[in-house]
Amino acid sequence: MTGEGTVQVKVGIMRGGAVGLAAGSALLAAVLSGCTESSTAQDGGEPGRPAKSAASAATAAGGGTVGAAGSACELPVSFDVAEHWKAKGVDAGAELSKASKGADGGLTGDLADALLRQGPVTAACEIDAKPAGNIGYLRVWTGKPGDTDARTVLREFVAAEDNAGEAKYHSFRTTSGVPGVEVEYLYTSKLLDETKKETALAVSTPDGPVVLHLGGMDTEEHEEMRPAWELAKRTLRVR
Repeated sequence: MTGEGTVQVKVGIMRGGAVGLAAGSALLAAVLSGCTESSTAQDGGEPGRPAKSAASAATAAGGGTVGAAGSACELPVSFDVAEHWKAKGVDAGAELSKASKGADGGLTGDLADALLRQGPVTAACEIDAKPAGNIGYLRVWTGKPGDTDARTVLREFVAAEDNAGEAKYHSFRTTSGVPGVEVEYLYTSKLLDETKKETALAVSTPDGPVVLHLGGMDTEEHEEMRPAWELAKRTLRVR
C-alpha cells in the first residue's frame, strides 16, 4: 500500500493509537507491527469485554512527576505519573518543520499534521502505559496563549477527532485548586468498525491551554488505566 492510501490507513490507526509520535522508520515499524490502540471495544454495557468501573474510581500509586524543568516533558503544568509509566517529550515543532521541508526520515506533511495537531493544540508529551502492563498512552497537548477558555478548547479538541461522539462534559477542580473541564466520549474507528471510550481534560495556564488525553487499545484497557488518569488529574498543578 503506497501513497494516499498509506497515509489514510496510518492516520486511521494512529489517531488515538498506541503508537509513539516518533518519525521515520521507527514510526513505520510500529504501524506495520500492529501495535495500535484501535481494536475491539465497546462502551460499558455493550456486548464484548465489560468496562471495569471499579478501576476507574481508584487512584494509581505515583511513580514520579512530569512537567517541571528537567523532567522527561517540560510543560506549563506538572502532575504525577503512575508507577512504571514512561514519559517521553514530543518536539512537535521540529517534526512539523521537517515535514514541511520534506526532510528525509521525517513524516509527510499530512501525516505530521494529523499526528501532531488536534484542534487548537499540538502534541507535547506521551506517557506510555506498556511498562505497567497496559496498551495505551496518556498524551499531553499544548496550545498558544489566548483568551479561549478551557471548555471551548476541549470541545474543539474533540471535534477535531474524526468519528467522536456522545461527549459528556463536566467541570472539576484539582487538589491544588486548578479548575478544569473533563470529557468522556466514544471514538469509532472506521478502519476497524469498532468503538471505544476515551477521556480528555483541559485547563488554562498563562502559557496557553493544556489538554490531557487518555486512549487505550479498547474500552477495557481504557478503564484499567483510569487509576493513572485519576492520579494525573488530581495532582495537576499550573507551573
